[in-house]
Amino acid sequence: MTPDAAPPHEQTVVPFRTAVRAWFLISLQTFGGPAGQIAVMQRTLVDEKRWIGQRRFLHAMNYCMLLPGPEAQQLATYVGWLLHGTRGGLVAGGLFVLPGVVALLVLSAIYVAFGATTAVLALFAGLAPAVLAIVAQAVIRVAKKTLDRPELVALAVAAFLALALFGVPFPVVVAVAGLAGWALGRWRPAAPRKTTEDADAGPPPVISDDVLHTEAPTTRRTLRVLLVGLLVWGVPIAVVAALTGAGSTLTEQGLFFSGTAVVTFGGAYAVLAYVAQQAVATYGWLSPGEMVRGLALAETTPGPLIMVVQFVAFLGAYRAPGDLDPWVAAVLASLLVTWVTFVPSFLFVLLGAPYMERLRGNRSLSAALTGITAAVVGVIANLGVYFAVHTLFADSRGVDAGPLHLEVPDLTSLRPVALVIALVAAVLLFRLKWSVLRTLGVCAALGLAAGLAGLPVG
Repeated sequence: MTPDAAPPHEQTVVPFRTAVRAWFLISLQTFGGPAGQIAVMQRTLVDEKRWIGQRRFLHAMNYCMLLPGPEAQQLATYVGWLLHGTRGGLVAGGLFVLPGVVALLVLSAIYVAFGATTAVLALFAGLAPAVLAIVAQAVIRVAKKTLDRPELVALAVAAFLALALFGVPFPVVVAVAGLAGWALGRWRPAAPRKTTEDADAGPPPVISDDVLHTEAPTTRRTLRVLLVGLLVWGVPIAVVAALTGAGSTLTEQGLFFSGTAVVTFGGAYAVLAYVAQQAVATYGWLSPGEMVRGLALAETTPGPLIMVVQFVAFLGAYRAPGDLDPWVAAVLASLLVTWVTFVPSFLFVLLGAPYMERLRGNRSLSAALTGITAAVVGVIANLGVYFAVHTLFADSRGVDAGPLHLEVPDLTSLRPVALVIALVAAVLLFRLKWSVLRTLGVCAALGLAAGLAGLPVG
């Protein structure tokens, strides 16, 4: 390689500007929690653009599933890193959350100033049902490409039932799936090997595996990334504490949400109960009803569901601004909490990705990750069911009977408008083969029209 030659991953197979535009378009479609977000990336990056093969996409997804924090945003960071190195990971992960940050900041301000307006709620009420069809499409596509043996189908079904019916913690499901995959690799080696090797069925990816970005996982690099990441994570909190005081609302929020960022195993749903209890009962930043409204806004805006912490921070700082103007305090708190929530995600991916890439050829690890891949199909399906219950029905109740722990919708609380929009979205995606963006636009317009016509959309 000549001194002026670009590294292999910087070749013009996918120009960086092209990738930035693609990540921005993906960011506008990241509705519906991790299931919908992974579906969008699967469709765009693997099925349509073929920038990365199915096998590498699943390898990255398996690692991100093991991390605390929003797995879909971390997956975007990992794939961006594979395509264009560190800058690619930062851009992909940053753009992934940017539309959601802007949308929820604006909606938080509207809520504080005017309350929940009919037009805004109706607009997002049209988007939520459309996500159900997107999630269903993701489950079908990933299942077809990964569950090609009875053992893997059984793992996916078992993962779904464990989560949906028995309330088994997400980390336990992933750990057991990994052990099952390892066992299959040892006693039935054809099962996992065939799955991983055949995952790239179809046209070859635009960028072959040997051209994707990689870095040697050296101790020097690890310490450098760790030091920079910790400074970027902690300095804003230290500055806020120095300027507003250690007991200020902004400092409390920065410290509290820094802690939650490293314990959110299993995605946002696993930690939101704790966040709600602390934000409402311990700190008094908002009321229980407002926590539910914030969750509804986060469910129907682009970006990870954990973005609801931005709404919590905005309301809490607005009501206890200290010496700051309430609006200034609210905006600063919203941005600070978003920062401390997502910086750890970048840190985990940039630290671990080189090690995961080096271990990619390890048969034992590949077998374990194959088991996790099969379980992920069940995980996505479970998230889709959860989202469907809360989108299509106004009320639900928990059922605890012996080992059973499940959530059952109240059939009398069915939302007809949401059901109709979900069916329309399914027809547009599955029958007419419309794009996700076009489908979301139509469904958003239907929701807005229904709300303005006085139909019940909430």
